[in-house]
Amino acid sequence: MGTTIAVVGLGHMGGGMAATLVRAGHTVLGVDPGPGPTPDGVQRMELAEALAGARTAVLSLPGTEQVDQILPTLEQAPHPLLVIDASTCPPEDTRRRAAQLATGGHVLVDAPVSGGPSGAASGQLTVFLGCPEQHLPAVLKALEPLATNVNHVGDVGAGNTAKLMNNLLCGIHLAAAQALHGVARASGVDEERLLAAINTASGRSAVTEVNLPRWVLSGSFDSGFPVGLMARDVMLAADMVAELDASSPLVAAVEEMWAALREQTGPAEDFNRMVTTR
Repeated sequence: MGTTIAVVGLGHMGGGMAATLVRAGHTVLGVDPGPGPTPDGVQRMELAEALAGARTAVLSLPGTEQVDQILPTLEQAPHPLLVIDASTCPPEDTRRRAAQLATGGHVLVDAPVSGGPSGAASGQLTVFLGCPEQHLPAVLKALEPLATNVNHVGDVGAGNTAKLMNNLLCGIHLAAAQALHGVARASGVDEERLLAAINTASGRSAVTEVNLPRWVLSGSFDSGFPVGLMARDVMLAADMVAELDASSPLVAAVEEMWAALREQTGPAEDFNRMVTTR
């Protein structure tokens, strides 16, 4: 039987997750101050009202600032909450919020996702989960309709650590693919054949196997993930590895490339533009 779940943030990702939870039989209370559409079957209301009616809240917000803005309202919920934060945030911020909410009997876990709007709408997300062992069964049950892969990385904060490393590597691979695209154009070698050859060998990655055929060579550039968010994630990842004394010249270079792309194309362009924009 379905339960009542509050989804905070009804953008491309949160809206898709809310719709997926409705299809799974849950009562979904949606919260978003913006003028965007409300998915079918979602009851839209103010945050305090939604938290009064739900014991589980899924957060899908742009970043750490927006999560902090709603933290006081989460703290004032009239009953203990399970807060599943699917936003991408610095791990230290997540641990701070979890400790703050725990003083009021609430549980916060970090569950940033990969898979884009299509994965959110189809229930085929990949989740990077930071969650104490004792809360794992309840969290896995709540995430079941949303994800085909839930990677329990460790305690609170570990999910965001994994998400930032994933996006850092993706950012590096896209930046490297810029050279592949340039070589194909300059040498006259057919780019699809060049890519197909690489995808049989050790140079392949998810970028060459998925991003380039689906969004670059097709010319669609409609993955749903913008340059601005990728540049932000690469910056957050670079900050994290620097704080841990684990950085390298490559990390600094790719951070600079993504910041330059954001300035060149604007933050709203599809992040796969990295491959074709010099």
